[in-house]
Amino acid sequence: MNFYIISLVKAGITAGVLLTFCAYLVWIERKVLAHIQLRPGPYRVGPHGLLQPLSDLIKLMTKEGVIPANVHTFFYLFAPFLAVALALISIVVIPFGPEFSILGVTTGLGLTDLNIGILLVLAVSSLGVYAIALGGWASNSKYSLMGGLRSAAQMISYELPMALAIVSPLLLLNTLNFREMVVGQEGFALGFIPRWTIFAAPVPQVFSFIIFMIAVFAETNRVPFDLPEAETELVAGFHTEYSSLMFAAFFTAEYANIITVCCVATALFLGGWQPLWPAAYGSNFVPPLIIGLAGLMLLYHGSQALKSRRWDRFSFPAIGVIFLGLAGLFFVPVLQPVLIPFFWFASKLLVLIFVFIWVRGTLPRFRYDQLMKFAWTFLFPAALINLLITGLVVALTSQ
Repeated sequence: MNFYIISLVKAGITAGVLLTFCAYLVWIERKVLAHIQLRPGPYRVGPHGLLQPLSDLIKLMTKEGVIPANVHTFFYLFAPFLAVALALISIVVIPFGPEFSILGVTTGLGLTDLNIGILLVLAVSSLGVYAIALGGWASNSKYSLMGGLRSAAQMISYELPMALAIVSPLLLLNTLNFREMVVGQEGFALGFIPRWTIFAAPVPQVFSFIIFMIAVFAETNRVPFDLPEAETELVAGFHTEYSSLMFAAFFTAEYANIITVCCVATALFLGGWQPLWPAAYGSNFVPPLIIGLAGLMLLYHGSQALKSRRWDRFSFPAIGVIFLGLAGLFFVPVLQPVLIPFFWFASKLLVLIFVFIWVRGTLPRFRYDQLMKFAWTFLFPAALINLLITGLVVALTSQ
């Protein structure tokens, strides 16, 4: 009974945190892009615009959902539901931390521990193209149809180098289970070099990581590979005819996919919840130190807030106190085995998400012919050569 209760609680927490993170990832992206472009970004709704996601949700929920004439109604409504469902499925096999015991049950920070977890992620990601293509076709619009066709060609093309980039580190780890992948990257070479696959001997998977990241940019329809949307050419592409919550569903799926692929990259290439350096050298003190310093900075800026930003005098200290309380939790011995690994996993995840946003703010969009040429004439051969070299070296060194 305890097992089912814990599973239900974990499912509820995971769904709530993921959907909330998707909403606030929009806020984070708008803020980061605003700083890149030297503007404030969302600022009016709540302190520093923190309530902007809630405001957007209310707007989309109360906005009239317009269904154009002559659409295929069932598939038109089914496409955004399918996009969200497929985007949320993959996260169930991602472990965010090691196993621990609670109420006499050994469980982990994650919903399930599947022996073929990486295959599930690949299978679900390959189905994601159907939601976009279906939405474009069912909209009965030439712009939407063109966006859907572009997406189908793009996502299928970039799935091949992405899969090849994933296979290379799997040859080193010899498992399809995400938890076993992270455990296989435990420890340090020469006492200080992490045994993450990106650094691992005999073939560091730096090229695999770069190829994977480029491919997932295309898989998630992000700049410079956002040709399925292409606002300047297709008036938003496959979701041109969508509005209200159906429009929001497509974007929720996009941001959920970004979180999922960054989780996969963290577990497969960056050691998951493994620390950057050994605990003997003080890695366990990094989480409370960073969170505590953030809390102190918020308290300081709150005390220095200008009269024109009077709310900062209250919001900054309040959030700062919360941060200091979180930092204190890391010194509780019972919570350390859970919080410290989760901090390292979340830190790597946030860095990768920042890279997604950074690229959007700095790179222009490819032309469609450049997009396809890059996939088939460069990225796919590069991934294949990298896989062949990795397989050859692993075969020679394992004898």
